[in-house]
Parts: sequence; structure tokens; C-alpha cells
Amino acid sequence: MPSPQDYMQLALIEAQKAAQIDEIPVGCVIVNPATDEIIAAAHNHNQHSFDTTAHAEILAIRSACDVLQQPRLWDMDIYVTLEPCAMCAAAISFARIRRLYFGAFDEKGGNVVNGTQFFNQKICHHKPEVYGGILQEPCSQILKRFFQAKR
Repeated sequence: MPSPQDYMQLALIEAQKAAQIDEIPVGCVIVNPATDEIIAAAHNHNQHSFDTTAHAEILAIRSACDVLQQPRLWDMDIYVTLEPCAMCAAAISFARIRRLYFGAFDEKGGNVVNGTQFFNQKICHHKPEVYGGILQEPCSQILKRFFQAKR
């Protein structure tokens, strides 16, 4: 039975794919915990697609909904290498994802533990269980290396 760290490793592979194409290295996987099946995997792709909304979480949610042919992901878990922004937190809520696991905390752009804490707002209709800091160091390091190379 795979652990949260195992799934976060898969999300890190997606983040590495993003870095290889000069996208901000954030990766995401969506898992059916009942079967341990990876339903979708994605990485940031907004620079190459010219799409501001092409964050890893959004792309993975779209893909999972397409694979399952349903608009909600009730019993699914999402693993993402960086604390989701407000847009992605809202998408996770709207998709009714069961659990959110994330790696690195994002003091500037995160909106789960940091920022406006979307899941604690009255406008939030569904709050997943949240587990932060899964493989925090490697998730942080891939981002630090990416941005250091840009300077």
C-alpha cells in the first residue's frame, strides 16, 4: 500500500517535467485511495499554453474528471508539491476532493494554510482534509533551484 510520501514522489516527478520545459516546477497527482490508482498527473503548463489557469492542480482535476466522466471527485485524493493558490484551492473545493496533501508551504501565494485560507471562508462549500509538509524539503528545493537559475 503506497504512502503519502510515495504519491508525493510522483508529484515531484511531474514538477521535474515542468522544470525541464522551463515552467514553474509544480506537480500534481490525483489518486483513488480505494484502489491506489493514479487517475491523473499534471504539471504547471501556463507559460507554454499561454493559459494563466494551467496550474498543475487545475490540469489534473480536468483530466481526472474526464477520465472518470464526472464533474466531482468525491473519493479522490490530490497530491501537489506546493501549497495551492486561491484559484486551485477553489477548484479543489468545487471538485469535492476528499483529501489534499501538499509539499512546500507558500507564504506568498498559498491560500490553504497561508493567505486567505480559502477552506476556512464562508464561501467555501467543501473543505477537504488537509495535510501539509509532505516531503517539504525536496518540494521546496526544486522551486528554489528553479528560481535561483532565473536570477
